[in-house]
Order: sequence, then C-alpha cells, then structure tokens
Amino acid sequence: MPSVISTDVLIVGAGVAGLWLNARLRRQGFSTVLVESASLGGGQSVKSQGIIHGGAKYALHGALTGASEAIADMPRRWREALAGDGELDLSGVRLLSEAHYLWSPGTLAGNLTSFFASKAVRGRVDQVKGEQLPPALQDKRFKGKVYRLAELVIDVPSLIQRLADLAGDGLLAGQTIEPLLEAGVLVGLKVDGREIRAQRIVLSAGAGTADLLTALGLSHPAMQRRPLHMIIAKGPGLKPLYAHCLGGGTKPRITVTTHPAADGQWVWYMGGDIAESEGVNREPAEQIATAQKEISQLLPWIDLSTTQWATLRVDRAEPLQTGLTRPDNAFLAEEGRLLVGWPTKLALAPDFADRVIASLQRDGIQPQAIAPLPPLPKPPMGVPAWEQLLP
Repeated sequence: MPSVISTDVLIVGAGVAGLWLNARLRRQGFSTVLVESASLGGGQSVKSQGIIHGGAKYALHGALTGASEAIADMPRRWREALAGDGELDLSGVRLLSEAHYLWSPGTLAGNLTSFFASKAVRGRVDQVKGEQLPPALQDKRFKGKVYRLAELVIDVPSLIQRLADLAGDGLLAGQTIEPLLEAGVLVGLKVDGREIRAQRIVLSAGAGTADLLTALGLSHPAMQRRPLHMIIAKGPGLKPLYAHCLGGGTKPRITVTTHPAADGQWVWYMGGDIAESEGVNREPAEQIATAQKEISQLLPWIDLSTTQWATLRVDRAEPLQTGLTRPDNAFLAEEGRLLVGWPTKLALAPDFADRVIASLQRDGIQPQAIAPLPPLPKPPMGVPAWEQLLP
C-alpha cells in the first residue's frame, strides 16, 4: 500500500498554469505535489502558439477592453522571468521571437486608425520596414504595412522543461483521482490509491477539470470549451514569421508562429480567425486547402511546393461565460480547501498564480514542517503536435 503523503498544496494538472503555480509556491517555501494524468504540458499548453500577448489583438476595434487591460503587464513579467530576475528563474527557456507583429496586407485596414489611437497600444507599437521586417515578409513584392508589438513568442516545450526542473521531487504521475474525506470534509485526494493530504487542493487541469469536479461530486464552477482547428505546415520554403495578419474585422485574419522541428526545418503553426468559427466546421482537407489559398494570396513568393500539411483540433477550456465569450482574466473559484481555476490564456499563467497565492495569504495558509516526499513516479514530457503529425 502506498504511503500517506502530507503536503501544503496539492495541484492537479501540469500544464503551464499548474507548473508555474507550483514553482511560485516552492519558491515561497511551500511544499507541493503536482499530479498529472498524461504528459507535462501535453494538453492545451504544448498546443499553444507561445505568444505572450500584451492585449493588442483585443483592441483591434479601437477600444480599450477588459482583456487588453488585464493582460497588458504580462509581457513585462514574462521577460523578467526569462532574464532570470523575475518571479521565477526561466533563464534558458528558448525565446523564439523578441516581438510579435501586426501585418496589414495591401492598404491599411480602416479600423487600424482608431486602433493605433487607443490607450491599449500607445507606446507599444512601432512600424517596421526593410531589414526590420520578419524574414518571411522581406520580399520586394510585399506591399503591406508591418507593426512591431511589445510582445514575445516563446518555445513552449523548453518552458515546460524548465518549469518541470523547478518542480524538483514534487511531480507525480497519477491516473485515478478520488476525494479523500474526513467527516464529510475534503482533506486531500487519493491518487492511484495513495492518500495525499494538503492544506489546499488546486485543480488546474484545463479540459480535464470538468471530469475532476464530477469525481469530487461537484457541478460548479461550470466549464466551457471553445474549439479551434489549427493548421500546421512544415517545409524548406518557410521562413520565420510571428504575426497577426489583419483582415477587416476585430480578429486577426490569420496568426502565424514559427517553430523549430526536430529535423531542423521550420514549422508554421496557424490560428486566428481561420481556425475559429467556420474553420472549426471544416474537414481537415478543406481546412488545409483554405490555409494554402490564404498563404498563396498573402505571400505568393513563399514556395509551398514541398510543404507538408496537417491540422490539429484544440479545445480551449475556460470557465463558462454567457454566449461562450472569451474570459478577460485568469479565473479562480474557492470551496473550502478546494481551489478551481483556469488561466484562460498561456500569457495569464502568472495572473492565475497570483490569485491562488492571494487566497492562501487571505486564509493564513503558511508552509508547514513536512516530511520529505518519497520517490514518486514521474509523468513524461509533452511532445509538440507537429512532431506527432508530420514525419
């Protein structure tokens, strides 16, 4: 029979939100156990584009939104961590691009006039030309306008690896999770039969949180899924590009990020409006054809002749919102010892950790003198989708 474990905070779900929170807590002296049923970061995290948004894309209609305000400070906090002098030491995590770009093909879209006048982006957007352009746009046939955002793009697998290193001995692979009750009160969880007692239990398992709540006999907080149908391309004709291509609406027409594949080639990972609404309803072959047409129209000089293509369906898991809208902030609900939340975006992982730590402080939860952990079975690392889908 596995031994009983005591810890200060028990976290379920080792995506970037759970891993970031775990590292923050350990840095503050708390003992933690972080449980993962599949692979580290293998859910939404490793399927994200790695953009640390500063809110610009949420202000494309020219108004300052709740989302743009909430997320505005995130690039600074991430940059400090990546430099090794922030709330976490993430030095060594690969930075794919120092900036993300807004790219308007042809004539400047009319809605950009009010966009550049908005407080959300003032002082954080600069037009770039010539050699300052992203490599994929450095062609004499390119006629659009490009603006550099004070955002950044990170290599998510290297981030997950660094956060896993910061987890020390506290990672636990566990499939079956059941409530651990005393006198009808939740005091911990049974993980594959192993009792783990904790002062606080945090569920940060993304889409898996709904099933965990059911296992604990709870129906709140309710969760929503907002689907995406992302496009992946790999080939020798692709050059680095990290940009939102603007259409006529309030969402980017297409958002491209570029990632290194294990074989040394570049991978384009494409989202934005093409991956939402109509894109969700397309079959993979139709979605690929749509993306090929878009790239051929927008960037006709890019050689796609030997490019490999795939699509990936992703469910963004979030707290339920009226009309399935996007939440503006990280979310946290509390029920006794149980804290349940979603960061809602990769960039908001620090905000999620802030909310949990504020809850601990409010309730007077302090690190306890706890026996060292026994050796625990460890979950594997998550693998990027392109390594699985494209040879």
